[in-house]
Parts: sequence; C-alpha cells; structure tokens
Amino acid sequence: MVLLDPKTTALVLIDLQKGIVARPTQPYPSDAVIRQCNVLITHFRQAGAPIVFTRVGWSAGLQDLPPQTVDQRSLPDTPPPAEFTELVPELTTDPGDVQILKHQWGAFYGTDLDLQLRRRHVKTIVLGGISTNFGVESTGRDAWERNYELLFVEDAMASAGAEMHQFAIKNIFPRIGRVMSTAQVVQTIQ
Repeated sequence: MVLLDPKTTALVLIDLQKGIVARPTQPYPSDAVIRQCNVLITHFRQAGAPIVFTRVGWSAGLQDLPPQTVDQRSLPDTPPPAEFTELVPELTTDPGDVQILKHQWGAFYGTDLDLQLRRRHVKTIVLGGISTNFGVESTGRDAWERNYELLFVEDAMASAGAEMHQFAIKNIFPRIGRVMSTAQVVQTIQ
C-alpha cells in the first residue's frame, strides 16, 4: 500500500466552480464529485496537508484568453457571468487553503502553483476535479514534467463524457502517476 506523508503531499482540486460544475458530467454527476472531494478535503485537512483549489477565469474583456486558432473552440466568446469563477458553496473551504486563478486548462502555466507547492515542500500531488481530460489531465501532465509524484482520484473527477474520462484513467494517468479511489486515498493519508 502507498502511504502519503501529509508534510509533503497536497490535494489539488481543479475547477470546482459554479460555471464548470453546472455542466453535465459523466461517469459521475458533479454533485457526486463534490461529495468525494469533500471527503478528501476532510481527511487532508485533519492530516495537516495543504489543500489547493484552482479556478479558471479571465479578465472582463477576455484579453487574457489563449489564442483559439482551432477546429473546435472550447473557450467563451463573451465574458461569463461574475459568479462563473466562484467555488461551489458545497465545498468545505478554509481561509488557509491555497487558491489559484488560472487562464487555461492546466493550473501551472502562468500561475504561482509550482511556487506555492514547493514553498510547502510538496513532492506528491493528489488530483481531482472537473474535467478529467482537460483541467485534471493538463495539470497532471505539467506536474509530472515538474517531477511531482501524482495520484489521480478516479471517483473524485468527471468529464463531459464517460469515454473521455475512461480514456484518461486507463491510458494517460497510469503512465504519469497512480490511480486510486477516494476510499483508497483516505486509507493512505497518515
């Protein structure tokens, strides 16, 4: 069994914000993902491990959107409502939690996430959130390239389609980290 040291492990939750959580998700509905994330938050907080919430958002004029010369646009054409970036109220948050505002899928590029983690001596990142194959996967790939150990919590994440979720779970995440359930992670955090 893998044992996680709370002194060097952080829980990083991706885009659990009103504008993202409101979308339909599979194979788990958003409210089930939030429940699993709250279980993780409770155990990580009790263990004294850092908790990080990332949110995606842009300036009022959208000048900071990444360029979109693509076949299938995934970013807004007009500014989203102000509450789009607010964390959902169902989450158990604390003023001591780290909050990162990002401007694209991955949580490392253009943010101080790496700095915040390294200053807390984090070596292992436990990842969950929405969407499995966009925000979670992009953040996981970036973390792996920065030499973090990774643990992906399969039932604490979801995507727009079950097949997208399963592809990342079966083909990407095992190549850059470990995949576990919430129940398994809870048993590993000391």
